[in-house]
Amino acid sequence: MNDSDQIDSDLDKSLRPPDFSEFCGQEKVKERLMLMVEAAKQRGDALDHVLLCGPPGLGKTTLANILCSGFGTEIHITSGPQIEKAGDLAGILTNIQFGDFLFVDEIHRLHPAVEEYLYPAMEDFRLDIIIDQGPNARSISLELPKFTLVGATTKAGMLTRPLLSRFGITNRLDYYRPEELVHIIKRSGSILNIDVEEGGALEIALRSRGTPRIANNLLRWVRDYAQVKADNIITKDVASQALAMLEIDEDGLDEMDIRILETVIYKFAGGPVGVNSLSVAVGEDEATINEVYEPYLILKGFLKRTPRGRAALPLAYKKLGIDPPKSGDVQQGELF
Repeated sequence: MNDSDQIDSDLDKSLRPPDFSEFCGQEKVKERLMLMVEAAKQRGDALDHVLLCGPPGLGKTTLANILCSGFGTEIHITSGPQIEKAGDLAGILTNIQFGDFLFVDEIHRLHPAVEEYLYPAMEDFRLDIIIDQGPNARSISLELPKFTLVGATTKAGMLTRPLLSRFGITNRLDYYRPEELVHIIKRSGSILNIDVEEGGALEIALRSRGTPRIANNLLRWVRDYAQVKADNIITKDVASQALAMLEIDEDGLDEMDIRILETVIYKFAGGPVGVNSLSVAVGEDEATINEVYEPYLILKGFLKRTPRGRAALPLAYKKLGIDPPKSGDVQQGELF
């Protein structure tokens, strides 16, 4: 990691709230977790395993760190794809102390063979390892100290039933309201030593797709713009001008979002159109359309998924300044 990467990483960490008192939003989830922490501390016990699910950038990693800091123990961070074999998991678990936290990001991507080893570790705090192969194979059981597994996933539906059942409660994080993002942006602004007015913070919040990570990324850009062109003060007009340079409009849609809507409406008569054809038409791969652009367009009511493909809704036509067709005028688009 070079010096620039290290600075960016340290800055990202510095914007993360260190405890529940500074964590804004997700009130129901936060209340549940605070109660669990207090109960475990009163018993002198480790926290129960915790599953955090929801779209990227909503605070799953931040909450894992806050949980760990509340106990004063160590957090071991990894991800599902990084644990390729049982030996990798054993190496992590054998270094864990009582009350430590193991944070596994994208836990739904764990290899099935690795997942099997995780079951007794979660339930009985025991690790069963097979040594050698064939006639010489033997099993060794290692006792583990009680620890807390915090799993994070953007696709809870891809978790296997046995793994899902070993978590006490599923905590789903939802998109943030603009007023919550305003609070986050103003807090980040104070850390970045930039004066953010209420109107400027709201302008950034409205274009952040309900996601704190995006809000902080946009704030960094607006900070640079304000530093060069606006005496280091982020007003409503300054934020609007800065975000216009990124082609992010008042609904949080960027250039690719608009291109997708235009393609569905103009090239495929409003749809339905299969994601294969849509991918080729806009020059973006299918996975990015499915996971990055489409969820927000559906959430905001611009697109819908049908058995025959994606179709534009009246709000999409309004967004582009054209009249939506009558129901009888909509052509049948391409299939998947």
